[in-house]
Amino acid sequence: MVYYYTSRCGNYTLYMGKDKYENEDLIKYGHPEDVWWHVDDLSSAHVYLRQKSGETLKDISPELLLDCASLVKANSIEGCKKSEV
Repeated sequence: MVYYYTSRCGNYTLYMGKDKYENEDLIKYGHPEDVWWHVDDLSSAHVYLRQKSGETLKDISPELLLDCASLVKANSIEGCKKSEV
């Protein structure tokens, strides 16, 4: 089951897969405007931000970026134990 959340800083939906099967579903059903996060070199959830039509990476606010990064870090087995990832 893929999880979804609404960002605190706007009407954005964040999708998260917790295992490889859910992550594969996110990849399979992703949209071209989706932006993807994953903790580099560690096992972690995949988090996808569903941007609004016509938006680019430059439209991601610092608050929205923090929401996505916090969600992916919190759902990494090793990453959640580190002060920085």
